[in-house]
Amino acid sequence: METTDFSFELPPELIAQHPPAERGKSRLLVLDRRTGRRRHLMVADLPDLVPEGALMVFNDSRVRKARLFARSLDTGAEVEFLLTRFIGGSRWEVMVKRAKRRRPGSRYQFPDGTTVLIEAEAGELRIINFDHPIDDAWLDTYGHIPLPPYIKRSDEAEDSERYQTVYARTPGSSAAPTAGLHFTDEILTRLDARGIERVFVTLHVGLGTFMPVRTSRIEDHVMHEETYSVSEETAAAVERAKREKRPVLAVGTTSVRTLESAWKGDHLERGSSSTSIFIYPPYRFKVVDQLFTNFHTPESTLLMLVSAFAGRELILESYAEAVRERYRFFSYGDAMYIQ
Repeated sequence: METTDFSFELPPELIAQHPPAERGKSRLLVLDRRTGRRRHLMVADLPDLVPEGALMVFNDSRVRKARLFARSLDTGAEVEFLLTRFIGGSRWEVMVKRAKRRRPGSRYQFPDGTTVLIEAEAGELRIINFDHPIDDAWLDTYGHIPLPPYIKRSDEAEDSERYQTVYARTPGSSAAPTAGLHFTDEILTRLDARGIERVFVTLHVGLGTFMPVRTSRIEDHVMHEETYSVSEETAAAVERAKREKRPVLAVGTTSVRTLESAWKGDHLERGSSSTSIFIYPPYRFKVVDQLFTNFHTPESTLLMLVSAFAGRELILESYAEAVRERYRFFSYGDAMYIQ
């Protein structure tokens, strides 16, 4: 299939630049993938829509303040880094703007005097080595929320809370698992009141999720690895739901990728691992029966995943209707519930 098969027209003003005034107050396009029926509701309606007996699977990864600004010790120019993967010790894999200018041996300094050396090139990425190990406390002080490039502003105080799910626990993501941004404690309580079972996986969002497809044929695209973990409790709950033929509702594409990666024929593999799974049509899903997700960027691996789940034509028709109905798109935008 061609990458352009997953393109669509989107007026720029529909790209959400800020979160909604209140978490959980976004619109919800409900799509029945078998009949093609669409309904326009609100995220607050979700607890009444989830079928009895469903198992909901959330990604509890927490976003790091992974966007850093330093000054070149050679030229004094400001340079922006995005931490994408911790390698070990004081070494990290990063994306860096104007990467061709950032050669091994270059040194940069942060506001507190910490310095970093570019050690090696890794394709479009760079391997950097800080002069001391950094942790999340250091990042909280000197880093910035890594808002995606289609949000045309600097991060603000509200982003520290709103670009984070209310149930985020394990730091490690370079971008938010954005489907989860819609959930409030009140919505979760209403799901609990209906007896909807809820479990968590952890997938740290990195290049595998947000790196654009740069090949003309989607089959030629290579996904970057992302780390994930599945607890004993989660694995047992998923296996029980599959045995009992109860629907598994994945919250977000990262939950989908974790579940589909960890499924080993008749059980979900426990523990930590990594995945470079690339889901696109005509992939056959083994675990996930329903999906709660945001609206995704044109020609992205995320749009390809939801197209595999509901069918490319139906997804593109639904996106076109969302545009006509003036839905808000992408990370801070509205949501879809695909049944």
